[in-house]
Amino acid sequence: MTMLLAIDTATRLLSIALYDGRQVLAEMTWHAGTTHSVQLAPSIQELLTRAQTPINDITALGVAIGPGSYTGVRIGVSMAKGLAAAHRLPLVDVTTLDALAAAQPSLQSRYGLITTVLAGRGRVIAAAYRWSKREWVKRAEPRIMEWEALFDSIDAPAYLSGEINDEGYRQFEAAQAREVPVELLPAAFRLRRAGFLAQVAWERLQNAAPEQFKADAVMPIYLKSGEAPASNNEGASDSPAEASSD
Repeated sequence: MTMLLAIDTATRLLSIALYDGRQVLAEMTWHAGTTHSVQLAPSIQELLTRAQTPINDITALGVAIGPGSYTGVRIGVSMAKGLAAAHRLPLVDVTTLDALAAAQPSLQSRYGLITTVLAGRGRVIAAAYRWSKREWVKRAEPRIMEWEALFDSIDAPAYLSGEINDEGYRQFEAAQAREVPVELLPAAFRLRRAGFLAQVAWERLQNAAPEQFKADAVMPIYLKSGEAPASNNEGASDSPAEASSD
């Protein structure tokens, strides 16, 4: 039986979960601030204890590789790589924005989706998705931008989900006043949870050999202004706003 431990410390949020391929057996999610390095290891032990699951029962790991906080991403990735190496386990990397997208329903098929994590200095990292074949498919790679620029770029109906700060709320209200076609999803949908990260990681494990998920191949994603990771999607747009569905 697969028993996957998922770890996400990519932002001020800390989330861990245990997934057996059918259900989330245990999950803990909270705002840890800047204390990830202190809280992560004992929290994993607490999670396993509550789920009555010895560490040796873990058969795979999933980890959020960013984008997000440089320190936060590094802490989670280092812990996951250490556990994977020590127990000879496959390690599946999942981006923070993909984990967020996996948690979102398709409420209206004509709407696209924009997921966000905070980037510091009042900025946001955003990526766009479209609904296709019963899942959200990335349409544009993550970009760092100002909140105002993000809302100004939206010209097709889209849901917004993920982290949002006071400036983001102000710009969202201003966008609504301008009748920008964007809807902010409820707070529960916007909370990035390791249970969804675990589900994405598990699904990827089912579609490839475990040997393809080597710990030493997992690399964090760090974005700087004007940068974006190389896209795996042909025809992907550079703008998070172009998120309309098929």
